[in-house]
Amino acid sequence: MIFAYLLLFLMIFLWSFNFIVVDIAVDYIPVLSISLYRFVFASIAFILIDSFLKLRQVNKNIPKKNNKISNYYWILIIAASFVGQSLYFLTLYGSVNLIGPSLPALFVCLLSPVIIAILAIFFFDEKLNKVKIIGFIIATIGGFLLVTGGDLSNLTPKSRNYLGYLLALITPVQWGIYSIITKKLCKHNSMFDILKYICYLATIELFFYVLLNGEMQIFVENLFNLPVLLCGLYIGIVCHVIAYFIWQHSQQVLDSSKVASFLYIEPFITLIFSMILQRQETIVLWNIIGGLVVLCAVLLINKDTKTTSECLVSES
Repeated sequence: MIFAYLLLFLMIFLWSFNFIVVDIAVDYIPVLSISLYRFVFASIAFILIDSFLKLRQVNKNIPKKNNKISNYYWILIIAASFVGQSLYFLTLYGSVNLIGPSLPALFVCLLSPVIIAILAIFFFDEKLNKVKIIGFIIATIGGFLLVTGGDLSNLTPKSRNYLGYLLALITPVQWGIYSIITKKLCKHNSMFDILKYICYLATIELFFYVLLNGEMQIFVENLFNLPVLLCGLYIGIVCHVIAYFIWQHSQQVLDSSKVASFLYIEPFITLIFSMILQRQETIVLWNIIGGLVVLCAVLLINKDTKTTSECLVSES
């Protein structure tokens, strides 16, 4: 049990540093290219893991399971890969590039559980009681402070940080939609298969994004750029594969609510890393206060219940 908690702390540490690594990487190459690096390395890792599992299955004469995916679920897989992977990380990394690592981390980690909880009411028929209603009201107030920093002008086109705020605000919505889709997919299919196919498709999508944007030469030239290579390996192998498997292991040995609660401290660890490494930030005190208010609201919404929002992965 103690080992499981230690692994969780490691996972949060790894995911928290993800935003800092991306902020460093975009000093060298554009957002599209670093996104493609992530998925290329993650896809290679999934291929190696999948090959190992199949070889192990053959050597031990384990009967092959019928994991055929229907056409309907393939449509959902394609939607998930587009909304919650290729487009999601493009949006997330774009916001990190524009406004620094801490605000996007606050947005996606604290607003996503609220959005997922709202979507779950409509798609999974979860009940809306008085406690949840109060929680949503508090989350709305906290969300306002988190998103605007107490200044509505930050959300107007004239604001210097308008595009960065807008992209950061889109990410929790994308992740909420992705989480709902993947929950439905994993109810009827192998989770590993779903995740690897989503990763493969997202890699193909990002390849075409990079190609159409004329960045392929930049992508290839930086394959041997050591800082970029290390960043790509970190976000692709460490964050997208290793940390996720820690999450899945934790879900099996601990209560989902306890595992989910660790995600709420992720953005604050990111903020500490950002301050230590002196990364450029646009975060203000009201953003932090708003984040803390949203955190309290999320805990209230999930109080004494095992909701969908607690069971879904919040990937960084």
